[in-house]
Amino acid sequence: MASESTFDVVSKIDKQEVANALNQAQKEIVQRYDFKGVGAEVDFSGEKILMKANSEDRVKAVLDVLQSKLVKRGISLKSLDAGEPFASGKEYRIEASMKEGIAQDQAKKINKLIRDEGPKGVKSQIQGDELRVSSKSRDDLQATMALLKGADLEVDLQFINFR
Repeated sequence: MASESTFDVVSKIDKQEVANALNQAQKEIVQRYDFKGVGAEVDFSGEKILMKANSEDRVKAVLDVLQSKLVKRGISLKSLDAGEPFASGKEYRIEASMKEGIAQDQAKKINKLIRDEGPKGVKSQIQGDELRVSSKSRDDLQATMALLKGADLEVDLQFINFR
């Protein structure tokens, strides 16, 4: 009799790669000519990323630099939760944070997607901020992975512990 095969669906980011991308963005902002004299900078404190500049266009350009560095480091932009530019005194700011874990409403959406469109023998259950997907057939699990990769979800998904 075949035993159950499983894998976990998670949404994690490599914090070291994020730190490296932030450092690269800071260096590029200091060196670029179009950022000279506009007060452009990127600050990172724990979970929050704060971008500053003296105009709305410049602060959007700072965000663009950060996004390009994250992509080069292999971090999905779905993990970056950036707000809208807002005025703060004489400067404009954008607050952003890195999303990790699958929110409860997203987990329910993924669960429903697997149940409705996935292969018949596949079961999934929510475990905190991740999902465990199980089936007797490894082929069904791989088809489920392909389904989730192709789905337009708001979170960056990784598949771990495939047994």
